[in-house]
Amino acid sequence: MRISVIGCGYVGLITGACLAEIGHEVSCTDNDDSKIQILRAGKLPIYEPHLDTLIEKNTREGRLHFLANPGEAVRGSDVVFICVGTPPLENGDADLSAIDSVARMIATEGGGPKLVIEKSTVPAQTGQELKRALSVYSRKSGITFRVASNPEFLREGTAVMDFLHPDRIVIGVDDDSAAKQLREIYQPILDRKFNCPAHAGKCPAESPAPIFVTTTVNSAELIKHASNSFLALKISFANALADMCEQLGADVQEVTAAVGMDPRIGPDFLRAGLGFGGFCLPKDVQAFIRLAERVGIDFTLLKATEQVNKQRIDILMEKARKALWVLKGKNIAILGLAFKPNTDDIRFSPALDAARKFLAEGAILRAYDPQAMEKTRKLLPQISLASSAYAAVEHADALVLATEWDEFRKLDWKRVFSVMARPLIIDARNFLDPAEMRALGFEYHSFGR
Repeated sequence: MRISVIGCGYVGLITGACLAEIGHEVSCTDNDDSKIQILRAGKLPIYEPHLDTLIEKNTREGRLHFLANPGEAVRGSDVVFICVGTPPLENGDADLSAIDSVARMIATEGGGPKLVIEKSTVPAQTGQELKRALSVYSRKSGITFRVASNPEFLREGTAVMDFLHPDRIVIGVDDDSAAKQLREIYQPILDRKFNCPAHAGKCPAESPAPIFVTTTVNSAELIKHASNSFLALKISFANALADMCEQLGADVQEVTAAVGMDPRIGPDFLRAGLGFGGFCLPKDVQAFIRLAERVGIDFTLLKATEQVNKQRIDILMEKARKALWVLKGKNIAILGLAFKPNTDDIRFSPALDAARKFLAEGAILRAYDPQAMEKTRKLLPQISLASSAYAAVEHADALVLATEWDEFRKLDWKRVFSVMARPLIIDARNFLDPAEMRALGFEYHSFGR
């Protein structure tokens, strides 16, 4: 099938590369011409495992194209995936101006009827507004468009595998033909007939097929916000529980491990620490709260979820003050800048929020991250960036472990101990073993343990 993908950010690039990998002809476009030039030069504007391999392969084999002209991309396709950003406004609402601009472009430059699919995370009833906008903008041509919702459930760091090995594929449609077309798009994934980059060949036969969920457009849009908000709630619950554990002499990891054994609850997203960040959970929780308010629902539970998350940085700072007494003039090493491991994404990163707090109190920062250094340099130039984790901790009065990269687990901690001015670790991700760190001589602090 001929498919165009509008937006070459995280979602758009993963969607375009993976759709090409399962056999479709895909044209990706973006209003940021510099992104297109980077991609045409064989480079990537983001870091994501396996993505470089898929883009190189499918570009070389002629299934994946990067076009600077959005109209050209849409005219040559039967189906359009909208993957543009929906950032939060100051009041917490999702900014849907990019969706509106895309609707105008599709209606005036698209060249004929299309199936237009929302892939971007949007509030419920956005599909209705998109359909109305397409109708208004195409009134002179008389072209009609069908609209569907196909929310993404991708995790940065594992996004390629999440796309190719989903547990469910959710579509929201208003007509049978749209449902049939979307099923055809995803049939290779449903049949497990594609090359899996993690297995260097065919998808393993034992890999379970995803569930294909067909619902209305409104329900599909609501499913995405509800899913992300519930995951955020689980994280904040674990963090509030960690604070209780510290006061009561319990170990939050022992508690959450046992709680997560209950199949009604599950173990995922019950890790205490610095809280959730990234571009999805914070903005989706805000948008969901605002959507509830607009329809007369006081979603107090989500407001508390957001508040608990905001408090995590303050709790980290209090731990640092208690250990160091005065932060002004102290050398602080921060390991990890991305909001999670295996990505270079620093949007709404708790690590950067903590860095800003340390800087505001006069601390001297040196930081290291395996992938997020360049983006951090542009955003926070006042942070000194080190060439390695060992260089970051040299002469440090404290080490804050802010992102749980596997590289940090494998450090030579005896060497770290020897080069620090004071062997103090504040493990904001409960990543290291407290007994091992203390046995090496470190003063070690974490959350809820």
